[in-house]
Amino acid sequence: MSSTLSDAFRGKRLNLQHKLLDFTSLKELPDLYTWTEPDEYHAGQSLASESVPVIDLDGPTAVNVNLIGHACKTWGVFQVINHGIPTALLHNAMCTSRSLFTLPTEQKLKVARSPDAFDGYGFARISSFFSKLMWYEGFTNVGSPLDHFRQLWPQDYNMHCNVVEEYKKEMKKLAERLMCLILRSLGTTREDIKWAGLNGDFKDHPSPLNLNYYPACPDRDRAMGLAAHTDSSLFTILYQNSVSGLQVLREGTGWVTVPPVWDALVVNVGDMLHILSNGLYPSVLHRAVATR
Repeated sequence: MSSTLSDAFRGKRLNLQHKLLDFTSLKELPDLYTWTEPDEYHAGQSLASESVPVIDLDGPTAVNVNLIGHACKTWGVFQVINHGIPTALLHNAMCTSRSLFTLPTEQKLKVARSPDAFDGYGFARISSFFSKLMWYEGFTNVGSPLDHFRQLWPQDYNMHCNVVEEYKKEMKKLAERLMCLILRSLGTTREDIKWAGLNGDFKDHPSPLNLNYYPACPDRDRAMGLAAHTDSSLFTILYQNSVSGLQVLREGTGWVTVPPVWDALVVNVGDMLHILSNGLYPSVLHRAVATR
């Protein structure tokens, strides 16, 4: 029995070079990517009256503390607007992501993630726990992206490094702000949360940056972009593009699509926050459906 999460991943390795496909060349869905088991939860998209809360961070702090606490407790997910991250930076980060995933497969494999590594290019880490593969490519960065980006873009790596470093810096500042609001919603005072670094910075708490790509799928009804899972972190901050693929499981409703909102960021509760809140804030089960 695995004693740690790392041990569990290590015991369920994927051979990336043998199984990764060039999605752009496929006209039919391969059997290895065909999900035929019925979903135990139904889609709740027909309930248009229910939607993931959108919170304006420019609003009064006391109001936002209550709104965020209510969203975490009842949804496990919310969107934020007026979060302070420049639109141009979000756009540039999306352009870097697109540039990476449109590189030739052999170029991307130069930074392939090894079975024991956390960062690099490859399948979603959760792929190891499913019998079928997901219609997905991903790249994870921890620390400096320089070494990987030099291999991906020998001529333009500096430009992409600058974008990613700036994006991570701004996200870290937003994460600190959100952490403070979330902890205050739990009734925690500033004096009680100095351990979290909220009066300084998060330099000792590095967070991974995940770039996710869901290629157009020839048979989206039988494929899965990213299988249902929870995140192991305190919370995740996600920037969506204009394609609506993210879904969260709403208790009593089923799967609900999180619609893209211009310049908004999605924040979802993870396993660590579920523990920290003593179960008050659920770690939301979410997935990404395949797109055409």
